[in-house]
Amino acid sequence: MKKWLGVALAVALLLGVVAAVVLGTGRGGGGIAAGGGPRDLTVVTGVVGSEKKPYFEDPEVKRVLAEHGYEVRIDTAGSREIASLPKLEEYDFAFPSSTPAADRIRKEHTTNGTVTPFSTPMAVATFAPIVDALRPTGIFTTGKHGQVVFHVDRYLATVGKRTRWNEVKGNGAYPASKSVLVTTSDVRKSNSAAMFLALAAYVANDGAVVRSKAQEQKVLPQVAPLFLDQGYSDSSSDGPFEDYLSIGMGKTPMVLCYEAQFLERQLAKDGSIGDDMVLAHPVPDVTSKHTVVSFSAPGKELGRLLAEDPELQRLAAIHGFRPRDRAVFAAVLKDKGVKAPPELIDVIEPPAYERLEGLIVGIEKKY
Repeated sequence: MKKWLGVALAVALLLGVVAAVVLGTGRGGGGIAAGGGPRDLTVVTGVVGSEKKPYFEDPEVKRVLAEHGYEVRIDTAGSREIASLPKLEEYDFAFPSSTPAADRIRKEHTTNGTVTPFSTPMAVATFAPIVDALRPTGIFTTGKHGQVVFHVDRYLATVGKRTRWNEVKGNGAYPASKSVLVTTSDVRKSNSAAMFLALAAYVANDGAVVRSKAQEQKVLPQVAPLFLDQGYSDSSSDGPFEDYLSIGMGKTPMVLCYEAQFLERQLAKDGSIGDDMVLAHPVPDVTSKHTVVSFSAPGKELGRLLAEDPELQRLAAIHGFRPRDRAVFAAVLKDKGVKAPPELIDVIEPPAYERLEGLIVGIEKKY
């Protein structure tokens, strides 16, 4: 009896070893095992702009990353805030939403590479009655392909006059007594507001990128009220956009957002984008280039995967971002039945990090 028991135990042990070998063989040396069981994953930590949180929390994104052997754990913060975080290098990567923020990180920290997996232009989310109300001011017009255009120069002129909604001629749709302003995040902390500042400064500087301290001082009186007159502002773009979706026109008639935030909701078809909601593109516009700055080998490999893996690029498009391959973006929009946004012609580059920082600090001193 003992003899047969010993044989049975030996067979069971052998089968266990074989099963372990089979289950331990996954794609690329990591990820989800062939037998369906999880393997040990390399944990990669990062701090990212809040607008990318839904992407990293997407179960499909997590699945693809796990197949490559990685589990990504993130914290969120505004992009300027990311660049100034203490002990930033304790993360494997930082993922701000613009090249100026990435440049600041590179200059102040030891890094081992950057990559831009996707981008998204800035936009203004508003409502059809608001568009109609502001047409007499020239702030909103209709482009030749039917798209709604937000004119930054006319907006600057209107804000410069301290115009209130109930002072706009013919405005019966939104007779509020508050100032005509686009709601932004906090320019001292968030990239989206900084990109809007870059646009406004370009227009105020006679259609030229701000390149000197003298030009900073020249444009500050025109651009500072865009942010100072709002009062309290959220630290990231997620807050004001959620107010736009949930509270509506009464609180947030116009909100600065990433195009991706609006498209993501349209593509999700979750009912959060109503028929009267409108996405307008500024003229000129600026593209927010979401840039991975890595501090470790796993962080660098994650950046490569986000930029090069076809499935991760497709998933980025599903979340509204413009991936490297324009055909992927177009295919996702077509498949989901969402009208493609316009191809942008008048697109500027933001100022160099030092100049943009000088503008932000100039406004910060006025708070």
